[in-house]
Amino acid sequence: MNFFNQNEIEYKLIIKYVVGLFIMNIGIAFSIKSNLGSTPVVSVPYAISLITGIDIGICNTLFQCFLVLIEFMLLRSAFHPKHFLQVFVGILFGAFTSISMIILSIIPQASVLWVQILFLILGILFLAFGLFLYVPTNVVPVAVDGLTQAVSITTNQSFTKIKVIMDISWIVLSWILSFVFLGHFDGSAGIGTIIAAMSIGTAVKLMNMIYARFSGQEADLKKM
Repeated sequence: MNFFNQNEIEYKLIIKYVVGLFIMNIGIAFSIKSNLGSTPVVSVPYAISLITGIDIGICNTLFQCFLVLIEFMLLRSAFHPKHFLQVFVGILFGAFTSISMIILSIIPQASVLWVQILFLILGILFLAFGLFLYVPTNVVPVAVDGLTQAVSITTNQSFTKIKVIMDISWIVLSWILSFVFLGHFDGSAGIGTIIAAMSIGTAVKLMNMIYARFSGQEADLKKM
């Protein structure tokens, strides 16, 4: 069931979709709290937030909307009005980022290595679980995934290959922004960002295996 295919969407899928997006942002907040770097998906808006002092949720929303614009420029006639729903998803995603950071504000930034590792693991697990809920609904992709789709289509390359390239690009871009405007590379992206990029996919697959073990069926984790 997919907005992009104009099929009817069950309300249960929408609830699962929204909950998945929120849990993803809890994972993002834990990653930031780890002081080892944010996740690739928010590394650029987090860098912008550190540079400007603007709330990361607002930066994330603006970033997601900007990605929709790039997607529009890439797809041109193939970009349908319904794709603009990603703008509303971006607003929701950004709001969830702010809410998650507020919720975790009671927890101090990690300063001890074992706490940093713990927060990083929690970040990866929450983000993976959010993806496990969000991806199978196949409703509307977050703009980061929507842009990845657009690049995949225009270059005729696989989504998986482009996803890796895009994640690396976000990390490098966040490093460049941090160095140019803050004078250092750390903060928005670090070793934790790289570990998360390498581990989240595996964590989602493991969750799917556990789900299949107890339910007798696997979740459809095809990309949107």
